[in-house]
Amino acid sequence: MKQPADGHGFDRRAGVSELRPATGDDSEPVPRNAAAHEDLPLDRNQAILQAAKQVGSTLKKAEHPFALAGSVAVYAHGGTQNLQHDVDFCIRPDDAEAVAATLRRAGLTVYTPPEDWLLKADCLGQQVDLIFELAHEPVTSRLLARAEDLPVDSVLMPVLAPTDLLRGLLAAFSEHHCDFGAVLPIARTLREKIDWVALRRDCGDAPMPAAFFFVLERLDIIPPAGDQPLPPVAPAKEDRP
Repeated sequence: MKQPADGHGFDRRAGVSELRPATGDDSEPVPRNAAAHEDLPLDRNQAILQAAKQVGSTLKKAEHPFALAGSVAVYAHGGTQNLQHDVDFCIRPDDAEAVAATLRRAGLTVYTPPEDWLLKADCLGQQVDLIFELAHEPVTSRLLARAEDLPVDSVLMPVLAPTDLLRGLLAAFSEHHCDFGAVLPIARTLREKIDWVALRRDCGDAPMPAAFFFVLERLDIIPPAGDQPLPPVAPAKEDRP
């Protein structure tokens, strides 16, 4: 999961700045678990799904509020199994230390990258991003409450709502990162599940999302702004004598 690289970092949230790599000694990182790699599927998509299932199951058992995000969430909503290079989960900022501790107890390496809006972990050789900043805003209980419980390759877990998924991708557009080609298939696949009126209201004033909406309109993926279906007109009452 990418956030805009606009030259300024997000403020660190309370309880996050003191996180350390998952080591017994702060001076050296813990090597990856070689035994875990023995069970790694040969297919990369399946490897990413296996990592998503393992981390999701671990967070569920510990009863941490979370939601699956990124390409695996798109897959859970009916997208193609053409997954990207990592697994993304949304967690609340205040839960970051507890989530990190839970994953460490499960044997995963968890560390704090230079970016201050997420943690990273390694599971079955796959990178896992634990995101607590999405679309320039902290992950909230309201965002997680909108998640849908969906099966992810047979494991049921909360998955970020389609509208929230696309909102996060649109918010990441900038002059330095504006890959319409990566987001277009997602918008096309999930278009029936997305609240386009809400997205236009939240993102439509920014130039890059506005340009993306224009492309979607020209491709007949969404109707032009203002062309939303109108409610049916109630029949006129008959005049009484």
